[in-house]
Amino acid sequence: MIGHDALSPWENFYIIVGSSAGALTGLQFVVMALVAATESASDTGEVDAFGTPTIVHFCVVLLVSAILSMPWPEISQAAIVVGICGAFGVGYSLIVIRRARRTENYKPEMEDWIWHCVLPLIAYVTLLVSAASLPFNHVPAFFGIAAFALLVLFIGIHNAWDAATYMTVKSLQKRIKERTPTA
Repeated sequence: MIGHDALSPWENFYIIVGSSAGALTGLQFVVMALVAATESASDTGEVDAFGTPTIVHFCVVLLVSAILSMPWPEISQAAIVVGICGAFGVGYSLIVIRRARRTENYKPEMEDWIWHCVLPLIAYVTLLVSAASLPFNHVPAFFGIAAFALLVLFIGIHNAWDAATYMTVKSLQKRIKERTPTA
């Protein structure tokens, strides 16, 4: 199947999603600036497990949006490249799970495991399966890829917000503790 014919109806979707992913990457830089401004006991283990993956997720959504906005001669060519992104994402998700298990200063709670490990893994498996089925049944495959993109965007938004609120609360608690006289 000619790639352009199949991808054309999705053009606006990928423009919106890709632009959002690019803008949200900037949001994560703001979150990391907040982390740097606090004097918390974070180290690279926590950043590698909970900060960097958010940037990676946003960038993969931007990349997939760009890939599917290209004028592919054949849909199978786009499927191969998107499938590579999905395989990368599955592998990276497994690395993040290992990093989250090894953090020392922060022990993840159930919500952290769901949003930072389980949901991204599900999203990347969805991307991989959708890419594999794209040449054979492109309509459901495109909806699977769209579900991946939206899920990963919402994961990134949640995780950036979670990090920002965590650091804000932690900073406020430290200030209150410093002002409270000790007996």
